[in-house]
Amino acid sequence: MLKYNMLGNTGLKVSELCFGALPMGPLQKNLSVDVMTALVIKAIKEGINFIDTAQMYKTYEPIRRAIKETGIRPIIASKSTAITYEEMQKAIEEALDALDIKYIDIFHLHAARAGVNVFEERQGALRCLEDNKRKGIIKAIGISTHSVKVVDIASTNQLVDVVFPIINIDGIGILDGDRIQMEQAINKCYEDKKGIYLMKVLGGGNIINKYFEAMNYAFGIEGVSSFALGMVSIDEVDYNLEFFALKDKKDNELSEMKIKQENLISNNKKAFSVTKFLCKNCGLCVSTCPNHAISVINNIAEINANHCLQCGYCVGACPQFAIRMI
Repeated sequence: MLKYNMLGNTGLKVSELCFGALPMGPLQKNLSVDVMTALVIKAIKEGINFIDTAQMYKTYEPIRRAIKETGIRPIIASKSTAITYEEMQKAIEEALDALDIKYIDIFHLHAARAGVNVFEERQGALRCLEDNKRKGIIKAIGISTHSVKVVDIASTNQLVDVVFPIINIDGIGILDGDRIQMEQAINKCYEDKKGIYLMKVLGGGNIINKYFEAMNYAFGIEGVSSFALGMVSIDEVDYNLEFFALKDKKDNELSEMKIKQENLISNNKKAFSVTKFLCKNCGLCVSTCPNHAISVINNIAEINANHCLQCGYCVGACPQFAIRMI
């Protein structure tokens, strides 16, 4: 059975396993809408009542279809990189229309790479979120970030209800600090009664080969209500559901899961590649990458696989469609 936790002071009771909608969409696996819809239907029918998506993920349609087909309205978190009031208002209205819903449970400032001045630089967008919360269109305001310093600052920002930080056992993708410092910043958010759920606890898939160790580390972080895991197949949904149900069980039960894990890993080929003849050296992918994994060598963008989070943000940023998952 899935466990459900209150998300800070938001009044939202979320499943411990959150369905991360990024990997199934066009920035990563680019599954068909029908397949994506089937995944979301499977997840919410099995009790996952929390879905994390974003304006840039382009996954609103399968979520809308799943809600319509099942009659189940999950808790939805979305996010936007909008800076101004007007841009954020458009992002909110887009989400409402595309999802065919009357309100959004959580709306984040999408600030993966943003620095300590994010709340000043995006004060217009933040004011828009505040106004929409006052109207009941948004239930909670959040920030999604890779930065230790931003998490630390968010802990004392009275407008922020929810913090969605990156953290994992290897410290992959953490900016402005290390894993220990991120733990400390998350703890400050917990002490200030912020709702907390975590992203990339498996390092964007880079440490899936030590799934158990990575997940047990994440479960040990105090104050966390939910863990967003990207899932791109029914087998992955089933596997994660089984692990979350068995995580406190006996070793022999978990041993059987380790065998299943090996099979999943062998079928989980994920990597990003730049099609060289399409690359125009515009630099947009370099400035977009939240983990500084892309550099330009001999006028061609190259991706350092050791630093790549497999988030796919570069795919959406490239005007030449030169970056693809293989």
